[in-house]
Amino acid sequence: MEISLGILLVLCLFFFLAGFVDSIAGGGGLISTPAMLVCGLPPHVALGTGKFASTLGSLSSLWTFARNKLVVLRIAPLGFASAFLGGMAGAGFALLLDSAVLGRVLVFLLPVGMLISLFSGKSRVQEGELPEKGLWAKTVLMGFLIGMYDGFFGPGTGSFFIIALHLFLRMGLVKASATAKVFNLASNAGGLAAFASGGVVLYKVALPCAAANILGNQIGTRLAIRVGAGAVRNFLYVTLTLLLGTLIYRFFIL
Repeated sequence: MEISLGILLVLCLFFFLAGFVDSIAGGGGLISTPAMLVCGLPPHVALGTGKFASTLGSLSSLWTFARNKLVVLRIAPLGFASAFLGGMAGAGFALLLDSAVLGRVLVFLLPVGMLISLFSGKSRVQEGELPEKGLWAKTVLMGFLIGMYDGFFGPGTGSFFIIALHLFLRMGLVKASATAKVFNLASNAGGLAAFASGGVVLYKVALPCAAANILGNQIGTRLAIRVGAGAVRNFLYVTLTLLLGTLIYRFFIL
Protein backbone atom coordinates (compact mmCIF):
# COMPACT_ATOMS: atom_id res chain seq x y z
CA MET A 1 0.00 0.00 0.00
CA GLU A 2 1.07 3.58 -0.68
CA ILE A 3 1.85 5.86 2.27
CA SER A 4 2.28 9.58 1.71
CA LEU A 5 5.17 11.47 3.27
CA GLY A 6 2.72 13.44 5.41
CA ILE A 7 1.15 10.30 6.86
CA LEU A 8 4.59 8.81 7.49
CA LEU A 9 5.71 11.91 9.40
CA VAL A 10 2.52 11.84 11.48
CA LEU A 11 3.10 8.17 12.33
CA CYS A 12 6.72 8.87 13.28
CA LEU A 13 5.50 11.61 15.63
CA PHE A 14 3.05 9.20 17.28
CA PHE A 15 5.71 6.51 17.62
CA PHE A 16 8.07 9.05 19.16
CA LEU A 17 5.38 10.00 21.67
CA ALA A 18 4.64 6.32 22.29
CA GLY A 19 8.30 5.63 23.06
CA PHE A 20 8.53 8.66 25.33
CA VAL A 21 5.38 7.75 27.26
CA ASP A 22 6.29 4.06 27.45
CA SER A 23 9.70 4.75 28.98
CA ILE A 24 8.16 6.82 31.80
CA ALA A 25 4.65 5.55 32.47
CA GLY A 26 4.12 2.50 30.26
CA GLY A 27 1.30 2.04 27.75
CA GLY A 28 2.99 3.48 24.67
CA GLY A 29 1.19 0.94 22.48
CA LEU A 30 -2.05 2.66 23.43
CA ILE A 31 -0.86 5.54 21.25
CA SER A 32 0.93 3.81 18.36
CA THR A 33 -1.62 1.08 17.56
CA PRO A 34 -4.74 3.26 17.25
CA ALA A 35 -2.70 5.95 15.48
CA MET A 36 -1.87 3.51 12.68
CA LEU A 37 -5.52 2.49 12.40
CA VAL A 38 -6.62 6.13 12.27
CA CYS A 39 -4.06 6.79 9.51
CA GLY A 40 -5.65 4.06 7.40
CA LEU A 41 -3.42 1.03 7.90
CA PRO A 42 -5.42 -2.24 7.85
CA PRO A 43 -5.58 -3.91 11.30
CA HIS A 44 -3.24 -6.79 10.43
CA VAL A 45 -0.69 -4.41 8.88
CA ALA A 46 -0.96 -2.08 11.88
CA LEU A 47 -0.23 -4.92 14.30
CA GLY A 48 2.65 -6.33 12.24
CA THR A 49 4.26 -2.95 11.59
CA GLY A 50 3.86 -1.93 15.22
CA LYS A 51 5.49 -5.17 16.36
CA PHE A 52 8.60 -4.35 14.32
CA ALA A 53 8.98 -0.95 15.97
CA SER A 54 8.13 -2.18 19.48
CA THR A 55 10.63 -5.06 19.20
CA LEU A 56 13.49 -2.64 18.55
CA GLY A 57 12.18 -0.28 21.22
CA SER A 58 12.07 -3.11 23.77
CA LEU A 59 15.62 -4.12 22.84
CA SER A 60 16.80 -0.55 23.42
CA SER A 61 15.15 -0.39 26.84
CA LEU A 62 16.45 -3.82 27.85
CA TRP A 63 19.99 -2.80 26.96
CA THR A 64 19.74 0.17 29.33
CA PHE A 65 18.45 -1.97 32.19
CA ALA A 66 20.99 -4.75 31.54
CA ARG A 67 23.91 -2.33 31.71
CA ASN A 68 22.73 -1.38 35.20
CA LYS A 69 22.52 -5.07 36.20
CA LEU A 70 18.85 -4.90 37.17
CA VAL A 71 17.60 -7.91 35.17
CA VAL A 72 16.96 -11.09 37.20
CA LEU A 73 18.97 -13.50 35.07
CA ARG A 74 17.82 -16.67 36.80
CA ILE A 75 14.40 -16.68 35.12
CA ALA A 76 15.30 -14.66 32.02
CA PRO A 77 16.01 -17.56 29.59
CA LEU A 78 12.84 -19.51 30.38
CA GLY A 79 10.80 -16.32 30.46
CA PHE A 80 12.14 -15.32 27.05
CA ALA A 81 11.35 -18.72 25.49
CA SER A 82 7.80 -18.94 26.87
CA ALA A 83 6.94 -15.33 25.97
CA PHE A 84 8.33 -15.79 22.45
CA LEU A 85 6.11 -18.82 21.86
CA GLY A 86 3.13 -17.00 23.36
CA GLY A 87 3.71 -14.00 21.09
CA MET A 88 3.82 -16.26 18.03
CA ALA A 89 0.61 -18.00 19.08
CA GLY A 90 -1.27 -14.76 19.68
CA ALA A 91 -0.15 -13.22 16.39
CA GLY A 92 -1.00 -16.42 14.53
CA PHE A 93 -4.53 -16.26 15.91
CA ALA A 94 -4.86 -12.59 14.88
CA LEU A 95 -3.88 -13.51 11.32
CA LEU A 96 -6.81 -15.95 11.17
CA LEU A 97 -9.40 -13.20 11.77
CA ASP A 98 -11.02 -11.17 9.04
CA SER A 99 -9.65 -7.62 8.84
CA ALA A 100 -12.99 -5.94 9.64
CA VAL A 101 -13.60 -8.26 12.60
CA LEU A 102 -10.08 -7.69 13.93
CA GLY A 103 -10.56 -3.92 13.71
CA ARG A 104 -13.69 -4.09 15.88
CA VAL A 105 -11.95 -6.41 18.36
CA LEU A 106 -9.07 -3.95 18.68
CA VAL A 107 -11.46 -1.08 19.40
CA PHE A 108 -13.00 -3.09 22.25
CA LEU A 109 -9.58 -4.04 23.63
CA LEU A 110 -8.23 -0.47 23.77
CA PRO A 111 -10.15 0.48 26.95
CA VAL A 112 -8.89 -2.77 28.53
CA GLY A 113 -5.33 -1.71 27.78
CA MET A 114 -6.04 1.73 29.25
CA LEU A 115 -7.31 0.18 32.49
CA ILE A 116 -4.22 -2.04 32.73
CA SER A 117 -2.00 1.01 32.37
CA LEU A 118 -4.13 3.04 34.80
CA PHE A 119 -3.81 0.56 37.65
CA SER A 120 -0.25 -0.59 36.99
CA GLY A 121 2.31 0.20 39.64
CA LYS A 122 -0.26 0.78 42.39
CA SER A 123 0.23 -2.59 44.07
CA ARG A 124 2.85 -3.02 46.77
CA VAL A 125 4.04 -6.33 48.15
CA GLN A 126 6.99 -7.04 50.36
CA GLU A 127 10.06 -7.73 48.24
CA GLY A 128 11.82 -11.01 48.93
CA GLU A 129 13.74 -13.88 47.38
CA LEU A 130 12.30 -15.66 44.37
CA PRO A 131 9.84 -18.33 45.57
CA GLU A 132 11.21 -21.81 44.99
CA LYS A 133 7.79 -23.46 44.94
CA GLY A 134 6.27 -23.26 41.49
CA LEU A 135 8.89 -20.80 40.22
CA TRP A 136 9.34 -22.35 36.79
CA ALA A 137 5.64 -23.08 36.28
CA LYS A 138 4.76 -19.48 37.16
CA THR A 139 7.46 -18.18 34.84
CA VAL A 140 6.21 -20.26 31.90
CA LEU A 141 2.53 -19.39 32.48
CA MET A 142 3.25 -15.68 32.78
CA GLY A 143 5.43 -15.69 29.70
CA PHE A 144 3.10 -17.69 27.47
CA LEU A 145 -0.29 -16.23 28.48
CA ILE A 146 0.76 -12.58 28.59
CA GLY A 147 2.86 -13.19 25.47
CA MET A 148 -0.28 -14.42 23.66
CA TYR A 149 -2.05 -11.19 24.58
CA ASP A 150 0.92 -9.21 23.28
CA GLY A 151 1.00 -11.10 19.99
CA PHE A 152 -2.71 -10.61 19.46
CA PHE A 153 -3.00 -7.00 20.61
CA GLY A 154 -0.17 -5.59 22.72
CA PRO A 155 -0.93 -2.32 24.54
CA GLY A 156 -0.52 -2.71 28.30
CA THR A 157 1.64 -5.84 28.00
CA GLY A 158 4.59 -4.29 29.83
CA SER A 159 2.33 -3.41 32.75
CA PHE A 160 0.96 -6.98 32.79
CA PHE A 161 4.48 -8.43 33.02
CA ILE A 162 5.59 -5.97 35.72
CA ILE A 163 2.52 -6.65 37.88
CA ALA A 164 2.86 -10.43 37.47
CA LEU A 165 6.56 -10.45 38.38
CA HIS A 166 5.93 -8.13 41.32
CA LEU A 167 2.99 -10.04 42.76
CA PHE A 168 3.82 -13.67 41.98
CA LEU A 169 7.63 -13.68 42.16
CA ARG A 170 8.01 -10.98 44.84
CA MET A 171 10.34 -8.78 42.77
CA GLY A 172 10.81 -5.13 43.63
CA LEU A 173 9.24 -2.80 41.09
CA VAL A 174 12.57 -1.69 39.62
CA LYS A 175 13.81 -5.24 39.05
CA ALA A 176 10.32 -6.26 37.87
CA SER A 177 10.37 -3.45 35.30
CA ALA A 178 13.83 -4.47 34.11
CA THR A 179 13.08 -8.20 33.93
CA ALA A 180 9.74 -7.52 32.25
CA LYS A 181 11.71 -6.10 29.31
CA VAL A 182 13.11 -9.59 28.66
CA PHE A 183 9.60 -11.05 28.49
CA ASN A 184 8.31 -8.10 26.47
CA LEU A 185 11.16 -8.27 23.97
CA ALA A 186 10.48 -11.98 23.48
CA SER A 187 6.72 -11.61 23.00
CA ASN A 188 7.29 -8.75 20.56
CA ALA A 189 9.83 -10.83 18.62
CA GLY A 190 7.51 -13.84 18.56
CA GLY A 191 4.63 -11.73 17.29
CA LEU A 192 6.89 -10.10 14.72
CA ALA A 193 8.03 -13.51 13.46
CA ALA A 194 4.43 -14.59 12.88
CA PHE A 195 3.34 -11.30 11.29
CA ALA A 196 6.45 -11.17 9.07
CA SER A 197 5.80 -14.71 7.84
CA GLY A 198 2.23 -13.60 7.08
CA GLY A 199 3.54 -10.71 4.96
CA VAL A 200 1.80 -7.96 6.95
CA VAL A 201 4.83 -5.91 8.07
CA LEU A 202 5.06 -2.64 6.11
CA TYR A 203 8.81 -2.09 6.36
CA LYS A 204 8.86 1.34 4.70
CA VAL A 205 6.73 2.52 7.61
CA ALA A 206 8.18 0.22 10.28
CA LEU A 207 11.81 1.32 9.89
CA PRO A 208 11.38 5.09 10.36
CA CYS A 209 8.74 4.53 13.06
CA ALA A 210 11.12 2.22 14.90
CA ALA A 211 13.81 4.90 14.83
CA ALA A 212 11.33 7.46 16.18
CA ASN A 213 10.20 5.03 18.88
CA ILE A 214 13.78 4.38 20.03
CA LEU A 215 14.50 8.12 20.13
CA GLY A 216 11.38 8.69 22.24
CA ASN A 217 12.43 5.88 24.59
CA GLN A 218 15.90 7.32 25.08
CA ILE A 219 14.71 10.88 25.69
CA GLY A 220 11.97 9.66 28.01
CA THR A 221 14.42 7.58 30.02
CA ARG A 222 16.66 10.61 30.56
CA LEU A 223 13.75 12.83 31.56
CA ALA A 224 12.00 10.25 33.73
CA ILE A 225 13.46 11.64 36.94
CA ARG A 226 12.40 15.22 36.18
CA VAL A 227 9.03 14.52 34.57
CA GLY A 228 6.25 13.13 36.76
CA ALA A 229 4.78 9.86 35.55
CA GLY A 230 1.32 11.05 36.54
CA ALA A 231 1.46 13.96 34.10
CA VAL A 232 2.55 11.66 31.29
CA ARG A 233 -0.28 9.23 32.10
CA ASN A 234 -2.81 12.06 31.89
CA PHE A 235 -1.44 12.96 28.46
CA LEU A 236 -1.72 9.30 27.47
CA TYR A 237 -5.41 9.12 28.44
CA VAL A 238 -6.35 12.32 26.62
CA THR A 239 -4.62 11.08 23.47
CA LEU A 240 -6.24 7.65 23.75
CA THR A 241 -9.71 9.14 24.19
CA LEU A 242 -9.34 11.15 20.97
CA LEU A 243 -8.00 8.17 19.03
CA LEU A 244 -10.63 5.82 20.42
CA GLY A 245 -13.43 8.16 19.39
CA THR A 246 -12.04 8.30 15.85
CA LEU A 247 -11.82 4.50 15.65
CA ILE A 248 -15.36 3.99 16.91
CA TYR A 249 -16.57 6.33 14.17
CA ARG A 250 -14.50 4.49 11.52
CA PHE A 251 -15.35 0.86 12.43
CA PHE A 252 -18.89 1.19 13.81
CA ILE A 253 -20.53 4.28 12.29
CA LEU A 254 -19.19 4.66 8.76
